[in-house]
Formats: sequence, C-alpha cells, structure tokens
Amino acid sequence: MLTLERVGKTYGNGVHALEAVNFSVGPGEIVAIVGGSGCGKSTLLRAICGLDTPSQGRVLLDGETVTQPHEKIGIIFQEPRLLPWLTVAGNVGFGLEDRPKPERDARVAEALTRVGLSDKARMWPRELSGGQAQRVAIARALVPRPEVLLLDEPFSALDAFTRVDLQDHLLGLWADRRPTLILVTHDVDEAVVLADRIMVMRPRPGRIFDTVETDLPRPRDRQSSDFDRVRRHVMAALDRSLKPAVKSDANEGAALWW
Repeated sequence: MLTLERVGKTYGNGVHALEAVNFSVGPGEIVAIVGGSGCGKSTLLRAICGLDTPSQGRVLLDGETVTQPHEKIGIIFQEPRLLPWLTVAGNVGFGLEDRPKPERDARVAEALTRVGLSDKARMWPRELSGGQAQRVAIARALVPRPEVLLLDEPFSALDAFTRVDLQDHLLGLWADRRPTLILVTHDVDEAVVLADRIMVMRPRPGRIFDTVETDLPRPRDRQSSDFDRVRRHVMAALDRSLKPAVKSDANEGAALWW
C-alpha cells in the first residue's frame, strides 16, 4: 500500500509547490493525476519516488517512510533516457546487474517479447524510433518487478497512433504482475483509458481538488457513451479546479458535479 500523509513541498526560493496532499493507492490499482500546468504533478511524483524530500508530511510504502530512491518504486519519464552506450537488451537489463546472468537474460528476453521488440535486442538506442525507445524504457522499468511504477507523461512526445499503441502495451504489461501504477498526464482520454481512479489537482499550491472513479470494464471503448461520460466528468472538474472562487476541498469539488 502506498500512502501519502499531508505531503507538502516548499522550495528554497519560496515556491509553494504542494500542500497537504493525502491519498492511498492499493496494490494493483492504476491512478492518473491530471491538472493544469504548475499544479505540482511532477513534484508529487518526485516526492513519491524519493528523488525529492517533502517539506511537510511523509510518503509511506507498506508502512515504511520513503526518504530516498526505493528499490520497489520505478519511474518512467517523458523522454526514454536510454543509455546510448548500451544495446537495447543492455538497457532493459540495466537494473538487473545483481541477478545471475541466465535469469537476467531470460527476463530481458521476456520483456522485449512483451513489448514487441525481441528482434531489436542487439540494436543501439539511436537506431530506434521514438515509440520503440519508449517501449524499451517501459520494459526496463518493469523488468525489476517494482511494487509501484510512476509514469511522468511518458507518451506526450509521441504521435496519436503510437500513443494509443503504447497505452495498450502498458496495460498488457501491467496485467502480468499488476504493480501499482501512478500516471501523470495532460491527456484526459489517456487517463480514462488507463486509470481506475483519476485525481484532479488544483494549482498554487498543488493539492487534490477532486477524484473521479473510473468504473469502466477493460478494454475500454474510446467511442462509447460511458467513456464520454467519465471524460466529461473529468473535464468539468478540471475547469472548476482552475477557477479561483472554487474551494479546493476534494469533497466539495465532487459535490458540485451532477
């Protein structure tokens, strides 16, 4: 169980990035975080994975306070950030250096097969397309079998067709072991496709404004009326979150809908 208890962040220059963020995410749950620019979404992910220390509150994983990068928490960034001096297979297996070579090779081969890149194992990152490179980044993050995987707008730099393809690949990989996923995205459709729960953040300082439950069966039909209903719910919450006159309490935000 991942739990945030009144997490706040104020930087040395006085910027108040986060305020009293509270939520828990259960094992295997997929949560999406959406919100306007500058609402602290990426700061929140950095606090969760231990790259940034909260000024207030704490992050707990299975009851243990996270104070630094944690072996059970993986992260995928917007850019693949592959190591150019390693092959595709070398990049995927980079986090498995402590494992016996036969196990490492088997897990890398399995991961590359799952993302459709088994024929690219000996290639160099520079030889890959943007979509292929991000598939390698996803495989690399999942190979160590993290308990929690954080995704910071991992598909935003890709074209629409590749984006949809990778969303489907991500769900397929997630289904194997069902790690907890927390996804930051600007794309509401992406949030509805992937998440069990969508949290809308309010900016200056960043805090949770509203939470939308996504009770749609998978795979989700992007053209269905139910999909559109959830999408409109999220869009309405986003619109309200950016209006200064609206209070930031999550329950009040939810009560304004319908």
